[in-house]
Amino acid sequence: MIRIGILGDIGSGKSYVASRFGFPVFNADHEVSKLYKKDKKTFIKLNKSLPKYITSFPINKNEITTAILSNNTNLKKIIIIVHQEIRKKMRLFLKKNKNKKVVVLDIPLLLENKIHNKKDILVFIDANKKDIEKRLRKRANFNIKLIRKFKKIQFNSKYKKKKSHFIIKNKFTKKHINESIQNILNKIL
Repeated sequence: MIRIGILGDIGSGKSYVASRFGFPVFNADHEVSKLYKKDKKTFIKLNKSLPKYITSFPINKNEITTAILSNNTNLKKIIIIVHQEIRKKMRLFLKKNKNKKVVVLDIPLLLENKIHNKKDILVFIDANKKDIEKRLRKRANFNIKLIRKFKKIQFNSKYKKKKSHFIIKNKFTKKHINESIQNILNKIL
């Protein structure tokens, strides 16, 4: 099985590109949303770790945001608890898809949290900063302070590009993305 790890800045289009490969995608952001909505165990751990902030189940994203913005150590606490569960979900995903030729890993902090392995094919999604900002501002949950917090815990783009096997310049057009993906698949399959 070939594992393709998608890297890029917040708002660069990683999830969209991951979905265009045509293979099973593990989308960590979707899995985190499901944890917040359905996983009582995760709620109990977060509530125990951050009782002042995480008070209701299903977990309210506003509570998570308030916790992160209130205190620098809160984000670390959340990451430790949530990433433990995400790793379990990823292992299940990989087991379920073990007979697939390719799987795609759309996981923020893939490198930072050492979730990738050395054989993974890393693809960096490179997008214009102005385009990214425009896209982020359209999101319903846009919060510039939160985005800055997340950027602080991420490796910089230069480092991620250097670690990547391929770079897709995201011009936010379907045709260009599809052509770029096809070129990558032609080289790795």
